[in-house]
Amino acid sequence: MLRVLIVDDEPHAHDVLAHHCRLDPDVTVVGNCHSAAEALRMIETGRVDLMFLDIRMPLFDGLALLRGLRTPPLTVIVSAYQNHALEGFDLDVVDYLVKPVSASRFAAALAKARRRIAEQPASERADPVDIVLKVDRTLRRFRLVEISSFEAQGNFVNVVGTQGSTLATATLKSVRARLPSARFVQIHRSFIVNREQIAEQQPDKVRLADGQLIPIGRSYRGTRLLK
Repeated sequence: MLRVLIVDDEPHAHDVLAHHCRLDPDVTVVGNCHSAAEALRMIETGRVDLMFLDIRMPLFDGLALLRGLRTPPLTVIVSAYQNHALEGFDLDVVDYLVKPVSASRFAAALAKARRRIAEQPASERADPVDIVLKVDRTLRRFRLVEISSFEAQGNFVNVVGTQGSTLATATLKSVRARLPSARFVQIHRSFIVNREQIAEQQPDKVRLADGQLIPIGRSYRGTRLLK
């Protein structure tokens, strides 16, 4: 799953890029930022594989953001102007798209990004060890090894682990996109579980090491979860 961040001060640009993202089932939008400052906070607290970045924005522009990041995510510049292309490629961007962005041009940029990711050393593509979620009005870091399950509860996700239960503001889909698929698996439309915490698998449910009984949805049955 390719985790995409959209950074642009124009709402219409977000709509266009989000539409193109929805055409690819292996792409999920993990954030929509309307300023470089907002994007900086998102990059520092969440996992982003690819950023679609506008240049001309209030306060400081997209190129300034790229220069200020020690380890920026792969970036595709999306601009109404062509005159920054050379500077963008000097900053090692994946591609440079000129607005309005067509679906075919967008798909080509995604293909370039995927090639770049495939070429990265395995050490640079290591799975994350934690996830940052919004709890009330603060951001909280959770260590993945300590989490046993995630449960969807409307516009919230209940995070269950060694520290008890915590209700975070997120959707299960957005959480799933940020988790290592080898360790965490969705077994029900409302549940994601940590494979390493599964103590017993039955036809219609699993028992976790902490005693939780989690149902297995019909469309998820038949998969061997214990490795």
